[in-house]
Amino acid sequence: MRVLPVMLAALMCAGCATMVRGTDEQVRFVSEPEGALARLSNGLSCVTPCEMPLPRKFEFSVTFEKSGFEPQTIAVKSEVGAGGAVAGAGNIIVGGVIGALADGNSGAMLDHTPNPVAARLVPAQRSAPVTPHSPVRPPRSPTS
Repeated sequence: MRVLPVMLAALMCAGCATMVRGTDEQVRFVSEPEGALARLSNGLSCVTPCEMPLPRKFEFSVTFEKSGFEPQTIAVKSEVGAGGAVAGAGNIIVGGVIGALADGNSGAMLDHTPNPVAARLVPAQRSAPVTPHSPVRPPRSPTS
């Protein structure tokens, strides 16, 4: 009889996405070529390849920049992932409404999409050098 309450408590904790998955997620940033600056809309940055923990609820954009290449910006969304859906469903079944509300508020059921965030940088277009033009002279008249 003493084992039953312990097993029920363990089941309630296992169903809680906040406890199982946490409120942060490791997001990976990669680029081709490597060595680009990945600048997030919240001010954080790193040089590719890199990763950092970010709140699951946080949607952002990331701009990849590298000398000689066109910058590229990618939007990253927070969506309910497969693992979050399973943990959330378990929480609703075992933990009830309070657990479901806690998970929904914490963002624990969410995943960043895309992850990894990948950019294929395009070489910058080089414009032709500007050359000075000789002044245009009017044509000579036949009488001169």
